[in-house]
Amino acid sequence: MSRLATDLGAVNLGQGFPDYPIDPRLAELVHQAMLEGHNQYAPMIGVPLLREQIALKIERYYGVRPDPESQITITLGATEAIFSAIQALVGAGDEVIVFDPSYDSYEPAIALAGARCVHARMLPPMFRPDWDEVRALFSERTRLVIINSPQNPACSCLSHADLEELAKLLRGRDCRLLSDEVYEHVVFDGQRHQSVLAHGELRERSVAVYSFGKTLHATGMRIGYAIAPAGLTTELRKVHQFNTFSIPTSLQQAIALYLRERPECGQDLPAFFQRKRDLLSGLLKDSALRVMTAAGTYFQLMDYSAVSDEPDVAMAERLVRDAGVATIPLSVFYHEPPKLRLLRLCFAKRDETLSEGAQRLLKWTEASARA
Repeated sequence: MSRLATDLGAVNLGQGFPDYPIDPRLAELVHQAMLEGHNQYAPMIGVPLLREQIALKIERYYGVRPDPESQITITLGATEAIFSAIQALVGAGDEVIVFDPSYDSYEPAIALAGARCVHARMLPPMFRPDWDEVRALFSERTRLVIINSPQNPACSCLSHADLEELAKLLRGRDCRLLSDEVYEHVVFDGQRHQSVLAHGELRERSVAVYSFGKTLHATGMRIGYAIAPAGLTTELRKVHQFNTFSIPTSLQQAIALYLRERPECGQDLPAFFQRKRDLLSGLLKDSALRVMTAAGTYFQLMDYSAVSDEPDVAMAERLVRDAGVATIPLSVFYHEPPKLRLLRLCFAKRDETLSEGAQRLLKWTEASARA
């Protein structure tokens, strides 16, 4: 869709990346780090100063301080952390439970490990886990459960009660938990992110994954990290070492200094993105396109069922060509999709981009109604 958007001159509300600049101070620190000579291989597990700053940050937010030496690993974005964790924790014949709609990197990594992906469906409008259904999916081969909260692409968030249910399901089982928490700071309407790191029982069997790309509006920096108990971290690093090995030193150094200068980093994201969420939904509120209120992430779902009964993939292709707006169909994130008339919109964009995209959608919708 991004390629089509570029080729056709469409407004790209599909792929999840900001179109506004990063903090100039972060750019200065990257430049400074390179000038100071931070240009050679970093330690495999990550620059010490960055791991120390992450430990402090986790303590501020979740009340627990992981050991920088044995529990924190810097990775090539969150995707590499997820891949390395899956390769480390499952093997041939194992089963992994994921929640659909699920982020598209999970299942390929599971398949490459020789394991089988087992899909638990979350359905609109709430996109909540059915814990009775999840319980029925467990087998003696289940070795890993993957959760994602705030959830991309469903834009929902797990509650503390959900984590309690998950803890009950995992209790007494030889099964680990992989928690994708890259949108940890992007939670709306006064709610608070429920991290597995703040849940004592789950923390002991979990790998939690985070992304500076989301927190710093800099997806191209590709700096993520994984936090896990020492034993799980040891296994993850065995894969990480022969996968990406060393992550760009200057970027790690710059982010570490940025966090040290601005320990409040991330606290402004809920208000920043909620304003953009509300801007986009407000621009479309009087149209036949119904925007569903996102609980988290910098995406929201748009229901077009009042306009067309076309499948969402066909509708996404129509909109990028005829309306000049790129979106993402939700069905592609399901193994067995229900009948859906939902498209995902990204609002991590300049206000001008959101306004232009909304105007194009409104113009197309009005033209379709007259046809």
